[in-house]
Amino acid sequence: MERLLIVGVNTRPVAKAAYDLGFEVYSVSYYCPKDFDSYHERRCILEQEPLKSSGRFHEKFKPSNLKVLAEDFLDEVDKIIVLSGGFPEDFPSRKILGNKKTQKIEDKYTLYKRLCGKFKVPETYKLDDMEEAWEIQKQKPEKRFLIKPLIGSGGFGVSPISDYREDPRGPFILQEFIEGLHLSASVLSTGKDVMTILTSRQLINTNIRGWEDNLIYAGNIVPAPYPEIKKVGEDVIRNLALLGSNGVDMVLSPDGLYVIEVNPRIQGTFECAQLSLGINMLSAHISACEGELINEPPRKKYTMKKIIYTPFKCQVGDLNLPRVYDIPCDGSIIEAGEPLVTLLDSHENLNILLGNIKRSFKQVMGRLKVLDRHLYYTQEY
Repeated sequence: MERLLIVGVNTRPVAKAAYDLGFEVYSVSYYCPKDFDSYHERRCILEQEPLKSSGRFHEKFKPSNLKVLAEDFLDEVDKIIVLSGGFPEDFPSRKILGNKKTQKIEDKYTLYKRLCGKFKVPETYKLDDMEEAWEIQKQKPEKRFLIKPLIGSGGFGVSPISDYREDPRGPFILQEFIEGLHLSASVLSTGKDVMTILTSRQLINTNIRGWEDNLIYAGNIVPAPYPEIKKVGEDVIRNLALLGSNGVDMVLSPDGLYVIEVNPRIQGTFECAQLSLGINMLSAHISACEGELINEPPRKKYTMKKIIYTPFKCQVGDLNLPRVYDIPCDGSIIEAGEPLVTLLDSHENLNILLGNIKRSFKQVMGRLKVLDRHLYYTQEY
């Protein structure tokens, strides 16, 4: 039995897939939800307890924390998979299953320079102070711009320049805002051959408490009925010579299809792919890393993933409910604006699927004890 170390902010979905494949699973993550039980050994940054605040992710988490916690496992394991929140450069390259170097892809300006002229991309600048950003906006009044961190994921810290209220620390990105549908393609690659295995529409939430106006990733609906994203996703991954499962985020606007970002790792659509296609996505990722693409599976069902962020400071009740995952400890306190749970379901009928997720959303919200009644917004389904 091979020993597999999985490192990232949330390892539960991939750890479960690895466990199903017969791996001895070692996990290092920020979150260790109550429904995460598919492991041999694990280390967690966040230890939740009843009546105790879980704090704020962006104040407590650093990628270096994952590296430190993983050190005890490095000599024991045979292979390593690095998910969102970690950098493969922090681990022995010979053991990495996937891209061994990702920082030039994670750096949004470096990526822009590599894609510019080959793909349709938004106008992008790397700047050091907001005065430069405002001057560019002044010179181009016909365009809208976003402020983005140079490196980051999930949409945190991404907001319109008009709503930006503080000076960024260090270099940042000023990027043209492209209005349209937020889409993504999940692409398998051997480094030479590529195949889009899944397309999805991204759910973006701009009303998360503490992150108002930020374009926060809040889930996906699979598949996305826009065939043009399949080819563009494949062309991007082929051009970058990436390996394994990778994601390409795009926006479909009246002016065409724009490439926004590339995720050089297993993506948040991992479980959506498994439910929609009826396959083990980790197996598909490993096969691609070993030089072989699986046969393209037919879509069996529609799938939806929705991340619920708490609209207020609350104490959680028993959230062990159908379609609810990444469940926090009973009685623990979740701060306003923090991720609470993931809703996930699939069905042959899209309308039934949407109804199921809506019911689960209401059930979860009904099991929260409000500790701070000053609501900044009411989160809609």
